[in-house]
Amino acid sequence: MNSIHRFTVRVYGLLVNNNNEILLSKEKIGAFHFTKFPGGGLEFGEGIKDCLVREFKEEMNIDIVVEDHFYTTDFFQKSAFRESDQLLAIYYKVTSLDQLSAIRLDEFDIENNGRIEQQQFVWVPIHQLTTEIVTFPIDKLVVNMLIATYN
Repeated sequence: MNSIHRFTVRVYGLLVNNNNEILLSKEKIGAFHFTKFPGGGLEFGEGIKDCLVREFKEEMNIDIVVEDHFYTTDFFQKSAFRESDQLLAIYYKVTSLDQLSAIRLDEFDIENNGRIEQQQFVWVPIHQLTTEIVTFPIDKLVVNMLIATYN
């Protein structure tokens, strides 16, 4: 663990629509494809709920209400993107103040620190949700918790 030099805090929203589908984000950075829950990195001087509201507005152009805390990482997890970072992920249930049909579902490009990345949002029926659908270990644990909650 001596190679870990800092923390990365990520905040994710669990958005379920009226059809009992959960929103996921399919992304591509370089050659790396992954699927995760919507959300992103906490910025200095920002509260965790404010981070989640900002991320949903930036990525989907929708306003959300952050509701119940769902899970915070309670084990050591190294970042998949930076070997020297320990990842802390926080998940909240969220609802939208906007029409969910406004969420862009086609693939689109985003600019992140000067590089172009691809992103696409998809709705997945909760009864079809499996750990194989998401990429990262913490998300897999959250999927199992969601399955237990909704079934």
